[in-house]
Amino acid sequence: MKHKLRMTAGFLSLGLVLVACTTDASNETPEAAETTQGTDGETDAGTAEGGTPEGEFFVRADYETELAQRDMTPEGDPATPWLQMIEPIEMVDTSEFATEGGDATLCFSNASVSNPWRVTGFTTMQQQVKVLQEEGVIGEFRVADAADDDNKQISDIQSFISDGDCDAIVISPSTTATLTPAVEAACESGAPVIVFDRGVNTDCAVTYIHPIGGYAYGATGAEFLVDNLEPGSKVLALRILPGVDVLEHRWGAANDIFANSELEVVGVEFTEGDAAKIKDIVTQYLQRGDVDGIWMDAGDGAVAAVEAFEDMGVDYPVFVGEDELSFMRKWQDTGMTAVGMSYSNFQWRTPVLAAEMIWNGEEVPAEWVLPQAPITGDDLGDYLERNADMPSLHYAKFGGEDLPGFPEAWQGR
Repeated sequence: MKHKLRMTAGFLSLGLVLVACTTDASNETPEAAETTQGTDGETDAGTAEGGTPEGEFFVRADYETELAQRDMTPEGDPATPWLQMIEPIEMVDTSEFATEGGDATLCFSNASVSNPWRVTGFTTMQQQVKVLQEEGVIGEFRVADAADDDNKQISDIQSFISDGDCDAIVISPSTTATLTPAVEAACESGAPVIVFDRGVNTDCAVTYIHPIGGYAYGATGAEFLVDNLEPGSKVLALRILPGVDVLEHRWGAANDIFANSELEVVGVEFTEGDAAKIKDIVTQYLQRGDVDGIWMDAGDGAVAAVEAFEDMGVDYPVFVGEDELSFMRKWQDTGMTAVGMSYSNFQWRTPVLAAEMIWNGEEVPAEWVLPQAPITGDDLGDYLERNADMPSLHYAKFGGEDLPGFPEAWQGR
């Protein structure tokens, strides 16, 4: 069944232009989950005895589900992870949407391309569409970019509905609650609706596609620090913004792991994804004492944190970054002990291929959970070699190496 409240959705505000992950804020202004700002500029980690307490942004049952999914073997070919499925509990009969003759119109309502992660993913999506256009499956590919504006995206979806000639509507919502009625209206239009990347508070879509989620992301990074640091080591957590569900999930999961370890979280600081601010924060902590590990809820700006250690002339920390190439290249150059978390950028191929399956009348999972595995030191060299000609803001797990436009389409963005 679908988890309406366990969403990987995320709001990308203007302050998140450079954030390399998906995020989603509700319309209300929720309190930051278990994080408070101290009067001296330091942040209390807000760790509850025994772990993160249950709350708006931490549902232990969902947390445990995601952690368990990390160890499940996905169904499908490992060579095409964008088609794999983790624990597809409910399969949807799509025979009512089966079409003949091909040349279908695919409509896509995109929240934005306002950060490098989304630019990478949209490029991959476009290349997958071109393949199906050449095969005669897709005729027209209509794209409406909302530029992180809820009202524009609602209008975009309404236009698709009014036109009445979309054979499938793919939606990556800008925010969760606000876009829910628009998604429901799209479902009522009769066209099959595919929601991906970010969720909404309805299960009316034929399928909802996403990687495992924020809890798995945050916990895996925290476990890496626990496994690679000595008891008593000091960890600095760098976050982007409070009150954003997928980021709160990441921190809630990490907080739970740290609370049950012998590591000391010396601070939890919000950076707004600003490299200069990240570097300044890390420098201030290093001036006060040792920092042995860095945990980040998104990898953008990771290089700035590393450079703070270099400027201070101290040993590199054990580092939790992301699969963004600038960090991965720095990781290789420095020889740090690190891990590159991934929010499976290859997921941008999946909704296009799901549309083809639906037009063929094939079953698709109601909730399509994709694998989400980090890049480790063992496979760092392989991913860097495969992406050697890609720009620094590219994401290694984009899953487009087999598409005809590789590598030029991603280089020219």
